[in-house]
Amino acid sequence: MRILVYDTAADSGGAATVLESFYEEFSKDTKNRYVFVLGRYELQRRANIRVLRYPWVKKSPLHRLYFEWVKAPRIIKKYRIDRVLSLQNIGLPCVGVPQELYEHNALPFSEYRFHLRDGYRPWLTQQLLGRMMKHSIRHAQKVMVQTRWMKEAIVQQCGIPEEKVEVKFPAVEMLQAGPWQMDDMRPVFLYPANASAYKNHRTLLAACELLKERGFTDYHMIWTVTGEENDGIRELKKTAERERLPIAFRGPVPRRELFDLYASSILVFPSYVETVGMPLLEAQSVGAPLLAADCLYARDIAGDYERAQFLPVFDASAWSAAMQKWLEN
Repeated sequence: MRILVYDTAADSGGAATVLESFYEEFSKDTKNRYVFVLGRYELQRRANIRVLRYPWVKKSPLHRLYFEWVKAPRIIKKYRIDRVLSLQNIGLPCVGVPQELYEHNALPFSEYRFHLRDGYRPWLTQQLLGRMMKHSIRHAQKVMVQTRWMKEAIVQQCGIPEEKVEVKFPAVEMLQAGPWQMDDMRPVFLYPANASAYKNHRTLLAACELLKERGFTDYHMIWTVTGEENDGIRELKKTAERERLPIAFRGPVPRRELFDLYASSILVFPSYVETVGMPLLEAQSVGAPLLAADCLYARDIAGDYERAQFLPVFDASAWSAAMQKWLEN
């Protein structure tokens, strides 16, 4: 069988991890032949894998539309493709062959429904991209997701049979670190997340302000944002500096260093939209305690972990109280 793997969107981060995971899996499959159709990302050709790159696809939405409606059907015909696997949430239009989808965008299925005032991009993702994703899911032959909660949400929201959805978690290497040990002199709280509004840095900052009011300042909190990513984060950085809160805007941290931080920190993870919430898994691998938003994804990933505590998403008082217990030890 000839299978086309479509992923022109992946270039870094979680999307690239998913792509690499399938690439390694399919390179060992001697029964089938694969054509990987990519954008800027580079993969090496293998005996059973042909790699086609089209960097221009990402120039604009019009370039992508042209590729999907005109170029992709020609590729499928040229290479006599029998099946398409789309790794970017939505299937290809008008290809005339069965399609499978890998869904890793949690926004359309999240329990939190965005309003326009919450941010244009997440609102648009839920309203427009979400409808497109659900349409593709209903017409796909098979759907793959990373977590149980997404499977349950997709089955319910799309009205499809449960057996049509497979939970397939990408292989992720956990680096060696630990065992976990906290600095008793100055505890460290770690929040590894990007600057998206739904990562909920605002609630953590409010929790730090409450701790300061109660006289707790002898701790260190590390955020993996620089404080310059967007207006919202810039505002939070100004507040942290004005109030002299012990928050370090460290910026992106190399993976090796991140695991060393897990082994000496308490993970705080107030994000309310995640597919997996990878730091929850990574922190568990070194035995670190974690404070997480009480959301479906977090319960799915860390619900059985003895050192996990789940807190109301926007309740800064609850977050500050949970952090204070570590400062009083």
